[in-house]
Amino acid sequence: MLESASAIIFTALTGIVIFFQASLAAGVPWGAASMGGKYPGKYPSHMRIVAAISILILALIAALVLSEANLLFPQLRSISRIGIWVILYFSLPGQL
Repeated sequence: MLESASAIIFTALTGIVIFFQASLAAGVPWGAASMGGKYPGKYPSHMRIVAAISILILALIAALVLSEANLLFPQLRSISRIGIWVILYFSLPGQL
């Protein structure tokens, strides 16, 4: 139960970040709220590509978390065992 709830919360929060990245990639002028404000206004085209790649990576992360929690994507179960530890490492503050 706790594992499922945690996976759903993680995925929902990741979905918010995906929405933000999709907005940046689409040209919404929220650049000041990202990358420390380096690109205020709309992202330049090369950063829009980076935002689109971020969307793909975040979606894969969410899929692996859901697979590890046995909620969705059973076909990813074989790689989710290792992937979940990689996700944990990159989610740690300061990344040991």
